[in-house]
Amino acid sequence: MAIVWRSLALSLLAAFFAVLHRAASAAPAALSPDTASFLRCLAVDLPPQVLHTNASPSYTSVLESSIKNLLFVAPATPTPVAIVAAAGASHVQAAVRCGARHGVRVRPRSGGHDYEGLSYRALSAARPFAVVDLAALRAVRVDAGRRTAWVGSGATLGELYYAIANRSARLGFPGGVGPTVGVGGHLSGGGFGLLLRKHGLAADHVVDAVIVDAEGRLLDRVAMGEDLFWAIRGGGGGSFGVVLRWKLRLVRVPATVAVFTVHRARNQSATALLARWQRVAPALPRDVFLRAVLQNQDAQFESLYLGPCAGLVAAMAARFPELGVTPRDCVEMAWIESVLYFAFYGAGKPREQLLDRGAGPERYFKAKSDYVSAPVPSHAWESAWRWLRRDGAGLLILDPYGGRMAGVSPSATPFPHRRELFNLQYYGFWFENGTGVAEKHVGWVRGVHREMEPYVSRNPRGAYVNYRDLDLGVNGDDDDGGEGGYEKARAWGEAYFKANFERLAAVKAKVDPHDFFRNEQSTPPLPSSRKGLL
Repeated sequence: MAIVWRSLALSLLAAFFAVLHRAASAAPAALSPDTASFLRCLAVDLPPQVLHTNASPSYTSVLESSIKNLLFVAPATPTPVAIVAAAGASHVQAAVRCGARHGVRVRPRSGGHDYEGLSYRALSAARPFAVVDLAALRAVRVDAGRRTAWVGSGATLGELYYAIANRSARLGFPGGVGPTVGVGGHLSGGGFGLLLRKHGLAADHVVDAVIVDAEGRLLDRVAMGEDLFWAIRGGGGGSFGVVLRWKLRLVRVPATVAVFTVHRARNQSATALLARWQRVAPALPRDVFLRAVLQNQDAQFESLYLGPCAGLVAAMAARFPELGVTPRDCVEMAWIESVLYFAFYGAGKPREQLLDRGAGPERYFKAKSDYVSAPVPSHAWESAWRWLRRDGAGLLILDPYGGRMAGVSPSATPFPHRRELFNLQYYGFWFENGTGVAEKHVGWVRGVHREMEPYVSRNPRGAYVNYRDLDLGVNGDDDDGGEGGYEKARAWGEAYFKANFERLAAVKAKVDPHDFFRNEQSTPPLPSSRKGLL
């Protein structure tokens, strides 16, 4: 891919100054009695090497180890009173039990790609919290004969793909493009990627899981029950417990797949191509995935086809001849090579690159998302091009649905957006520190999102929970529970989950009635006046 997403020198410099800024911040305030009791409880129940507090020399490096957004390494950001770098289930259980006993909530973190950072930061310092970091729980055990894999929540998608490919060239998994995304968070939000039209969501292929619940119990699918198992497969991370590992059903992939990336400038009929793309891409054969990425005045069309180039070129000639794809545009490779191709912008990358978990926060970014239910008129795409020409502009990413996605009931899992034409992500990023530059880029994201409001889903306007967005609303304070808390949460909950949100809240009331697993966008317990859904 030719998109200029990175500037390595600038990103490293920004990260360096952010770390210096944090190190120079004021000393932490005195601990409350509850927090002090919580830390003493952890110190008794945990080996010292897995417990990191503000007083630990390792605290900052552990906290920032998987953060991907420099916005959330500012000194003023409320951070956890402790990080438990869990090396086993008993460490997670101890953190949950100590937290429940002493009034300190626990937030699980797998990969750190959480767009709003709620797995490791809070909006207010009024209520202390701790983080259970699952990065060490990253084992992947593939059973090629049964086409299954057990994977720890702390593994990355890249590690999962690598392990699968090492066992079989004919198996894959329908997860996302980003290799450093944590498996736990990805599956908790549903998870979609380039195989979605053939195989649906990543969460559709979860067949078992092991979770630590609000009482500190270790439960598998049978023990947790089908209601909780339904909720964790797309209902958002951090609401129902700490999932330690997942059992996945793998999918068959052909020996050869085909890819292409072609660019069409705005002055080369890109608007007309987009208008046509949104009708064609969701209706292509299931073996074809064709996304579009808009940046500057360029439309980049990227395709994965589960078969050789001849089939992909023929499909484009028959369904989308306006795009002008030729055999020269197409490249054949193994499925695992296609994972590298889309993750790292080109062919020929070594497979071991999938094991690189990244080097901490690299850029500042802000994102929002939409779902499109009916084709967007051409004049709206022209308006989008004008936004992409503005100072501070980012990019738009258009992922088509259809195929297997459209064939699954919206209530089969918490993810409800299966019948939409495509997902639209607005992504702004920058490398310079400062309030002014941040306001410029965040303003661009919010502005183009407002501009597109007439052309996207409505009642409610949908959003993807794995592109978490606090602009949609946040939960109230601790004393804002019951009916009022649930009603306030509906503002964001129904955008992510539509009618499934009420069922998620009913599951929450059943498995975590005291709302121990809570953050600014965690599902609240359904008030007793509304119960009876399960």
